[in-house]
Amino acid sequence: MSIKNSKWWDLDLETKSDSEICMKRIYAWYEGQIIDRAPVRFNSNNAGYNVVKNENSRWKTLKDRWVDEEYQLEKYLKSITDRKFLGETFPIYWPDLGPNVYASFYGCPIEFGEVTSWAKPTIDSLEAFKDIILDTNNEYFKKIDSMTKLALDRCKGKYMVGYTDLHPGMDFIAAWMGTEKLCMDFYDEPEKLKEITKLSINDFETVYNHFDTILKKHNQLSVAWMGIPSFGKMHIPSCDFSSMISTATFDEYCLPILKQEVQGMDHNIFHVDGKGVARHLDTILEVKEIQAIQWVQGAGEDTPILQWLPLIKKVQAAGKSVVVDLLKEELEEFIGNIRPDGLLLCITSDSEEEQKQILKRVEKW
Repeated sequence: MSIKNSKWWDLDLETKSDSEICMKRIYAWYEGQIIDRAPVRFNSNNAGYNVVKNENSRWKTLKDRWVDEEYQLEKYLKSITDRKFLGETFPIYWPDLGPNVYASFYGCPIEFGEVTSWAKPTIDSLEAFKDIILDTNNEYFKKIDSMTKLALDRCKGKYMVGYTDLHPGMDFIAAWMGTEKLCMDFYDEPEKLKEITKLSINDFETVYNHFDTILKKHNQLSVAWMGIPSFGKMHIPSCDFSSMISTATFDEYCLPILKQEVQGMDHNIFHVDGKGVARHLDTILEVKEIQAIQWVQGAGEDTPILQWLPLIKKVQAAGKSVVVDLLKEELEEFIGNIRPDGLLLCITSDSEEEQKQILKRVEKW
């Protein structure tokens, strides 16, 4: 979807007066091109995990805090008060109950922690999956719906509203069964597992369109946790479980799901979470509906980012764009060793003056 052929509208954000040129940079990036500079977002994609523990005396349980939609929205509004959104950083509120919320729409139990939540596996046989159905009246679906509508009621001129994190496919099955049991079923019941993988994606379009329709009725863009918007439909496919399996197994079991998942979207950014998932990169790059790869290199021995330049260049060579988390200390050496086409940099910086200097440096790239 090119800039010329896209349907655009005014974001009307008092907090982001340069949104039009920023969106033009984003759309050029989707196509592996540059208008004047590479897009820069001043947030780390893992920043949400670097928080101080909340005061929980207001709630009986952590779950109560997570589902307190008034509190969650007020917390977000406080975080953007007097904040300048430089570069391609947008004020975005997206309803969040954790990475397994899609499975929870079918009744999967969720355990809530301080900064994330996780599924509690309750299924011990593939046969039991046939009894699992999407329930739009269940507490988590209704809560995400309610959080979305509350945010829309109060967003005018202040922030964009995004949609929640959706993980169908093999991650959905792993949420219900646990990774150990799922791994065993590749050997114990391979044909039955193939049948179940099809069930895991059946309702995805229905769920996605439900929230996309609500947002579009309020002139919202399509955007989620990664903070990269689209005037069309944007999705972040992923398969974190694939770090546990071979490339041949990925191609046989996961690729058919992925191809179905990306259909009907204008923009897809595949979330490659570490080198375990990266072993499937060749296959992922062959899916033409995927415009971009988000590379998450991990911590410890997987840093610094410079060791992953060959991987990033490989994605560029395949005609795909790349999202890269970068330390500001790595910027100079990084941009000195790679071309800017199709790169979107996520850099953590809280200083307005520092952010301006980074943008000036990127302009000269």
